[in-house]
Amino acid sequence: MNFAPLPSVDAASVPADALVVDVREADEWAAGHIDGALHVPMSDFVARFGEVTEAVADGRRAYVMCRVGGRSAQVTQYLVQQGIDAVNVDGGMLAWDGASRPMVTEDGSAAFVL
Repeated sequence: MNFAPLPSVDAASVPADALVVDVREADEWAAGHIDGALHVPMSDFVARFGEVTEAVADGRRAYVMCRVGGRSAQVTQYLVQQGIDAVNVDGGMLAWDGASRPMVTEDGSAAFVL
């Protein structure tokens, strides 16, 4: 069986107004995340799949993010198989932080990648 390469982009090229789907767990999200991202932990992904399909209903591309890119690659593959325009963000939040892209926390404390 031949698989198409997984669509991916580097963190620096994610548009500022992109729909980012963060699949990290709650403690990772709390430490620091992208403002406006949709948080759907990988452990809850299938149960909360409807939230993702609603977010992309207007044809938006989903930029899938985790800490380093492994979990998000699995979720991206799943989304693509469901016919959703999704790309994996290479290097995940570590690459995002490394590219000096902005992060926030819910409580206003300094954001970091857990």
